[in-house]
Amino acid sequence: MPRPIRRAVLAVVLLASALAPARPSGAQEPYPVRCGVTHVGHAPGYEPIPAGDVFCPLIADPKGQRSFVSYLRADSNFVARDVASVGVADQFGLFRVNGARQGDGIQVSLAGSVFAQFDLGATSYDLINADYIVGLPITLRRGGFSARARIYHQSSHLGDELLLRGEPGERIERENLSFESLEGILSQDVGPLRVYGGGEWLFNREPERLERSIAHYGAELRPSAAARFGAAARARLVAAVDLKSVAEQDWRTAVSARAGVEVGRPRDGAERGRRWSLLFEFYDGPSPYGQFYARDVRFTGVGFHFVL
Repeated sequence: MPRPIRRAVLAVVLLASALAPARPSGAQEPYPVRCGVTHVGHAPGYEPIPAGDVFCPLIADPKGQRSFVSYLRADSNFVARDVASVGVADQFGLFRVNGARQGDGIQVSLAGSVFAQFDLGATSYDLINADYIVGLPITLRRGGFSARARIYHQSSHLGDELLLRGEPGERIERENLSFESLEGILSQDVGPLRVYGGGEWLFNREPERLERSIAHYGAELRPSAAARFGAAARARLVAAVDLKSVAEQDWRTAVSARAGVEVGRPRDGAERGRRWSLLFEFYDGPSPYGQFYARDVRFTGVGFHFVL
């Protein structure tokens, strides 16, 4: 097992061990309520335009359905050393059929997101890369099992200022990168632990030389145990590792690990409770940023993440 993967897995295991003695404050709280995508007390049956979802966003996926702003320190392989990474993502539920158990159901939604990186070392904080994603996710949950099937489009663009850097002949060349993808993810949560796996198949690729296949898997730790701050908030530790192996990069594995504190309402009621997180971040492997997909990069940093 490569050293970055061993380190990421070890970090999750150590955090799990540290949390094991904690006394759970909400042992019966369903996992989708704990992660903040749905609420308690929903009625079984058809629900038009529902809030939230039945599938929890992946904590450590660099292109998960989460909004965030992060500071990242990159290695010398990237075009900038100090990077601001920003994601804006939202999802509009079209309809849901709720199950008898809290959190169960099947949902169809529309989702969109933008992921952009900026060079903090440049005077004007130049835009480096922007990835635009729009998709149609179908999500399912039954007890501890959940799944997401999604078809989505991605297009990627270089920042104008970056294109003008350097002398002619030495400038970074723009890659006309866009594709559609069919994605499937299966997930199982048991107590505080969640494991998931699946993959993607790309089509309508530009350039056509892009390989089609991506394997995607990982694990998360989100315990019920939480510290309460009166009527102000409730906080818990979370940790996750997300792994992607891409055929385009000879199946080399990209490792994304995040760990930190997740904060929500002191008690969730009939309305969905939002969450925000302060997470330390590590990434090593083929670049997750579209225009730089052929490069290997390594980042460390910290970010503010939240579920809209």
